[in-house]
Amino acid sequence: MSPPFVFPSSLQDLERDTDGDGDDEPSLRPQNPIAVAVLRAADLEEFVKGVSFDLSDKELFCIEEQEVFDGIYSVVRDFNCLPPALKFNLVETLRSNLSVLLPNIDSLSRASMSSPSDATPITDRIASHRNALKIYSFFLLSITLTQESAAGNCTGAKVTAHGRKKNPVYAWNWEAQRGRIMNLIANSLEADLSLLFGPGGTDERYLSFVSKCTFVLFENQNVLKDDDTKNGLCRIIGAIATKHQRISQISASILHLIHKFDFAVPHLAETVASAEKKFGDGSLAISLIREIGRTDPKDYARDNAGADNVGRFLVELADRLPKLMSTNVGVLIPHFGGESYKIRNALVGVLGKLAAKAFKDVEGDSNARLRSKQAMLEILIERCRDVSAYTRSRVLQVWAELCEENSISIGLWNEVASVASGRLEDKSAIVRKSALQLLITMLQHNPFGPQLRILTFEATLEKYKEKLQGMEPSNSNKDEATNDCSPGEVILGQDESVSDSCLASSQDQNDHDATIVDITNLEQIRALVASLEAGLRFSKCITSLMPTLVQLLASSSATDVENSILLLMRCRQFQIEGSEAALRKMLPLVFSQDKSIYEAVESAFITIYTKKTPTETAKSLLNLAIDCSIGDLAALESLVSSLVSKAEISSSTVSALWDYFCFNINGVKPVQSRGALSILCMAAKSSPAILGTHLQDIVDIGFGRWAKEEPLLARTACLALQRLSEEDKSKLINTSSRVFAALQSLITSSSLPENIWYGAADKAIGTIYSLHPAPEIFATEIAKKSLSSVFSVLGTENVSNGDETQNDAFLSSVSPSKLSRFLFVISHIALNHLVYIETSVKKIQKQKRKNEKSQSTSEDIQSDVSKTSEAQGINAELGLGATIDITIESLAERAEKEIVCCSSEKNLIGHCGPFISFPELQASAMLALCKLMIIDAEFCEANLQILFTVAENSPSQIVRSNCTIALGDLAVRFPNLLEPWTEYIYARLRDPSASVRKNAVLVISHLILNDMMKVKGYIYEMAVRIEDEDERISSLAKLFFHELSKKGNNPIYNLLPDILGRLCNQHLKEETFCNIMQFLICSIKKDKQMEALVDKLCNRFAGVNDVRQWEYISYCLSQLTFTEKGLKKLIDNFKMFEHALSEDSVMNHFRSVTSKCKKFAKPELKAFIEEFEEKLSKVHEEKKEQEAITKNAEAHRQRMGSLDEFLVTKEVRESSGNSVEEETSEVFDPSADSRTEDKENTPERSDNTCTENCQTSTPFTESEDGGEEIQSAQPARKGTRSRAKKTSDPVLEDTADSAPARRATCSTRRQAR
Repeated sequence: MSPPFVFPSSLQDLERDTDGDGDDEPSLRPQNPIAVAVLRAADLEEFVKGVSFDLSDKELFCIEEQEVFDGIYSVVRDFNCLPPALKFNLVETLRSNLSVLLPNIDSLSRASMSSPSDATPITDRIASHRNALKIYSFFLLSITLTQESAAGNCTGAKVTAHGRKKNPVYAWNWEAQRGRIMNLIANSLEADLSLLFGPGGTDERYLSFVSKCTFVLFENQNVLKDDDTKNGLCRIIGAIATKHQRISQISASILHLIHKFDFAVPHLAETVASAEKKFGDGSLAISLIREIGRTDPKDYARDNAGADNVGRFLVELADRLPKLMSTNVGVLIPHFGGESYKIRNALVGVLGKLAAKAFKDVEGDSNARLRSKQAMLEILIERCRDVSAYTRSRVLQVWAELCEENSISIGLWNEVASVASGRLEDKSAIVRKSALQLLITMLQHNPFGPQLRILTFEATLEKYKEKLQGMEPSNSNKDEATNDCSPGEVILGQDESVSDSCLASSQDQNDHDATIVDITNLEQIRALVASLEAGLRFSKCITSLMPTLVQLLASSSATDVENSILLLMRCRQFQIEGSEAALRKMLPLVFSQDKSIYEAVESAFITIYTKKTPTETAKSLLNLAIDCSIGDLAALESLVSSLVSKAEISSSTVSALWDYFCFNINGVKPVQSRGALSILCMAAKSSPAILGTHLQDIVDIGFGRWAKEEPLLARTACLALQRLSEEDKSKLINTSSRVFAALQSLITSSSLPENIWYGAADKAIGTIYSLHPAPEIFATEIAKKSLSSVFSVLGTENVSNGDETQNDAFLSSVSPSKLSRFLFVISHIALNHLVYIETSVKKIQKQKRKNEKSQSTSEDIQSDVSKTSEAQGINAELGLGATIDITIESLAERAEKEIVCCSSEKNLIGHCGPFISFPELQASAMLALCKLMIIDAEFCEANLQILFTVAENSPSQIVRSNCTIALGDLAVRFPNLLEPWTEYIYARLRDPSASVRKNAVLVISHLILNDMMKVKGYIYEMAVRIEDEDERISSLAKLFFHELSKKGNNPIYNLLPDILGRLCNQHLKEETFCNIMQFLICSIKKDKQMEALVDKLCNRFAGVNDVRQWEYISYCLSQLTFTEKGLKKLIDNFKMFEHALSEDSVMNHFRSVTSKCKKFAKPELKAFIEEFEEKLSKVHEEKKEQEAITKNAEAHRQRMGSLDEFLVTKEVRESSGNSVEEETSEVFDPSADSRTEDKENTPERSDNTCTENCQTSTPFTESEDGGEEIQSAQPARKGTRSRAKKTSDPVLEDTADSAPARRATCSTRRQAR
């Protein structure tokens, strides 16, 4: 019989351990191993084949023979040196022998039970089987480890057949062999090994070696990708832990893997779950859960990666073993109080899995089951207020998962919705995102029906309540016991079924009132009423979110915007009130620079408005255009033109729009026709040919009788004519002469209302300059006709050539409305003529460049190139090439001046200048003046003083707004002229009118952000608008600073100290100042700028003595984000702000700085911060004490002065007193003299001694009678003045009868001394 095989710790140790187990009993060890690595290829092949043949030809137990054992050991030791074919032969032989051995173990077990008398042979056979099992397992696992180690060192796994082949031979299919080996080892462990190893259990070394190899393989991610190998490893771990009762060792190894290797987490959870299901024993899972629960929460706070892996493991385990986890989750709950948010996130996920899965199909007390589930859900609601944003976000995600699983009862539905609604205002973007997604999921899976209109719910609920009230009196006796129970109890018992049982009824009743009659069961009606009430609350909750969602559409976070749009679309699907109007607020977001936001808006627009039939799409688009504001129309135009270019708006939809415009559809109103034409104009921006097919319809309908019913139709028709292609414009001019007459009539007639005429005339004049071949001639006719319409029959000469008195008298009789229109026409013609001149100049220059290019290319190729280049050089030197450009520019400048300049005899607009000063037409006059100022620099400079005076002093806010807007245009055209007036432009931000302030913010934002005006010290005026009482202005100011922070190196960083200094002198409220500075500081992101700001702010303490400014500067410091370098700068500047630490408010701001720094500081830096904090507190206390001493000294000085006055007054009274007072003074004179002498002979005392004397003398003074009060004339006594005043009168009124008593008292006190 061969000696027993003892498992070594590794393959190499097998050869070194010659003494076996440390006992006297010998063990099977290699005696004569062969160095396989040095053998020649032929010898190596012969040797390996011989070993394989021995294993195959002999019986299974031949491996115990020393010679065979040595051969196998030699081959396995140098396994990497073998060619792939030999490796395959060896592994296949070992594996097949072990697979044959396992059934023999079962047959051996039956044989031992059937023939117990033949014990000795059975014992030998058992020993041989045990030895063979160990040896085969050992060598197979050793081969596996060796091969995996080699594969890890050389990923290509190339071997060379000893130089016979130059090309590398790739490795054999090891993955398949590895999977078979691991599953074979798992089979051996799952077999009944009690006969082989006896009642003491399986050999500890055997199990340790197998588990060690298994966990080593688990550390290799590539191994776990192979399903066969992974399943084998999982079976091995489960069998060792559960079947062989090695739970503690396996648990420790699993936890080690969880902490170190994140990729192993799901596989380990699968291992634990499969062990529980296969062996019906959850001991391993329970052990792991309890071990995790016993871990100190601080350990997880220190090991973030480990905490993350542990959390994922718990969630995976809860998903696979929900019932087992639900019975042991109590040991994990205390970790909710730990510092690691990752563990809290995991526990939230665990509770979500349990609430969804653990309480289904559970036998036992249903009430206990509901209570357990309710307790978990209450924890989830409580965790929505967790300090960590990650945990709050994770809780909301879990609630969304529960919604999808239909695991939230109706009784809890509205509470969850309320929590999610509140989280929409969370400061963290990830929480807001999760809250929006939760609300989307709740709408999608709501149990109340496909429509959530409040009015529908209220009407239906009222009907059922009436029916319920009608049924209750007739059944009062029967239902008395039921009524004693609260409705909440009834609903609680039906939480799982109300949503299902009543959903059909609540949906059908919207269309069929007969359902109300069909339900006759009182309990069903009560449940339905409760369900309807819950649905009504849910609908009101979602409806109340519309203002918040509109705010989120303006969020700087792209996820907020995208999910808000998705939620609004879902609300629109369920017909929530206000969702349609809120969705229109998303249109301006099409101009967002964030591509994801643009795509979200475009996708929502396509889903809402274009995913319909062509007619429905056309109707929805034109209705949208009718109701849009000016800003929304610009956004709509951008969207429509983009969708037309992408073919998202089909030609059928365009045809349907033309049908609406041309009144080809029954019931079309003029306003709908105008809306259809607006959409067609938008589509023509990307495809102008769309309008070319209906030119005559545009003229006939746009300027025909329908324009009188819909005044805006003519304006839209003008816009359509401007959008025509050049080919269509030429076609229109040649075929239709009526168009210009219609445009002239539109401008000069008074058929349109005044509020609409201005916009229509604006577009009409622009259309004339766009279409007419000689617009200046036609514009002159329009101006003359407009002038004649104003002054009726009289000509312009009578107006302009008469004296001023006649003119004034005549102008006073003219209608202000007509004159206002006339001023608009001439000013707008002047402005369009300026644009026309500039456009013409550009065309000439473009044609000139084109001619030069074509001339150069058409030159004879054979001409002398040198002569040509020489001639060009001479022309360049003489400047002949620039002469044409200079001529063009001078002509353009002359043409621009002639528009307004009155010196020209042919000038028409210049002669209209006197009308602008007419007092009753200030709004129109100033608008016209501004347009004329834009044209000519001299005219602008001459009238700037008037413009700024009117902008500041005009009583009309409309006039002030127009002037403010015009200032922006003038600053763009003539920046040098406006530069000295910058202060007055900023002054418009202080205007009492919100409209003027809003326009001023827009104008200044445009000028600064487009580099048309320098940012100067007056920028603090814009900063004040951040806290404007008008929310719109506040939002615009914030947007300005947000965009300004993106320019260059963030100008706000350089402006901040100056803004701080100027705001300190503006007498703002403290809250207003803090909000402004907090917003500005938050726009600074770079660490270097934050660090530099520390220096700048600390230096401001040096020259400031105002306590209020100390508070403001320290507040700004508290809002900075401190890096380690920034904190050191703050400490280095301690001397700068040391004197300000006496103020409590300043000290509180510095405390907030240190507390903020300590949150994320390293341990060594945290100690540094604590030392600085102690220094701050020490100096603060010292400053407070010094301040108190100074105040006490000042108070003492004042009291001493009062006491001196009192003594002088007293001496005067004593010298003029009566005899009784003289007698009294004789009694006290000796003591007073002695005290005076003592006082004179005593050197000066310190303040402390004086204070002590005051404290000891005070009781004595208070206990004496009035006549004794003179003795209080001692230095530095507190309260002397008040007491002297109170007792001075009784001294003067003393009589001779009272003198003996006083003398007795005085003598008694002297004796006591």
